[in-house]
Amino acid sequence: MLAQRPPMGWNSWNTFGENINEQVVRDTADAIVAKGLKDVGYEYVVIDDCWSLRQRNEEGRIVPDPKKFPSGMKALADYVHSKGLKFGMYSCAGTRTCAGYPGSFDYEFIDACTFAEWGVDFLKYDFCYKPALANGPILYNRMGMALKASGREILFSACNWGSDSVEKWIRSAGAHMYRSTGDINDSFDSFKNIAMSQVDKLAYSGPGCYNDIDMLIVGMRGKGNVANGGCTDTEYRTHFALWCLFQSPLMIGGDLSKIDETNLELLKNKELLALNQDAETRNPMMVRGGDRPIFFKHLENNEYALAFFNFTDRDGWGDIEYYDLGLTVASGYGFKFRDIFSGEETGVTFGHFSTGIKAHDCRILRGTLVKK
Repeated sequence: MLAQRPPMGWNSWNTFGENINEQVVRDTADAIVAKGLKDVGYEYVVIDDCWSLRQRNEEGRIVPDPKKFPSGMKALADYVHSKGLKFGMYSCAGTRTCAGYPGSFDYEFIDACTFAEWGVDFLKYDFCYKPALANGPILYNRMGMALKASGREILFSACNWGSDSVEKWIRSAGAHMYRSTGDINDSFDSFKNIAMSQVDKLAYSGPGCYNDIDMLIVGMRGKGNVANGGCTDTEYRTHFALWCLFQSPLMIGGDLSKIDETNLELLKNKELLALNQDAETRNPMMVRGGDRPIFFKHLENNEYALAFFNFTDRDGWGDIEYYDLGLTVASGYGFKFRDIFSGEETGVTFGHFSTGIKAHDCRILRGTLVKK
């Protein structure tokens, strides 16, 4: 079964937009291996919009742009596969893609067959230019069936931006992950607002079909197709921690040929990735909202995560009464936590826990229940 855990990989859109080509894809596949990203679970290399010619050929098939992809998609897929990685592509449920290239509306079975022949393992499926009378469920279900009929196992990444209450039906349409938000940009406010918009919808996400809160902006530094001022290292860490805690698919959006060591190590942080890839795949509960939200998450092996975030522009405090987690003093139990960034152990605490949190930062604790 595909997507037992949230899928991980890289997508071209955030950095390259329409300036995608086969050399970028080959170089990215090389970098995923050379920089140790494959070793920690990143496996999909996905081409987003703008890869084809503007018109289909006489047989009704989409044609890769020969200037951008002179070797063809089959050869490119073979190269990605030779690195032990998987190859992904993009299409759209409408008559055109968001950038105006041929969409798959009415051509779903032809396109799915074409993708399978090329060796595609992942399809991101957008939602622009759909006919007004065609609703999301029928369009995504149609492509879901087409992919299964293609004869190749292809992960189906639905991207309808949260339209039509997508979380309520997309699993039934055969998708393995689904975009539930508008597009991210490289700024603190963008990732904060996207994450918090999904708190009430996380319960729909789980094995086989995960809520995708968009590609990562980690390490982009205000460069690329979705540049908007960029983020600090602290903010990128908060962004990545949120995505991991929420068990979103992790699709790197930065240029791996230029990423700095700090953010490369963040993307490989095994403690955060363990939260994202936890075997129980349980979504966190929000214990407290507002600008300093607190989340609690059940993990495998009788462990738990307690996460504090500070979205304000000033340093502050996070404080939780264990009663708000359901743990009374009379129970005789407390928590013993370890800070996943510093490794510092908190000791056993009963009744409540307080911690300082710097502006735009977070503190993530992992631990167990301990009997008094």
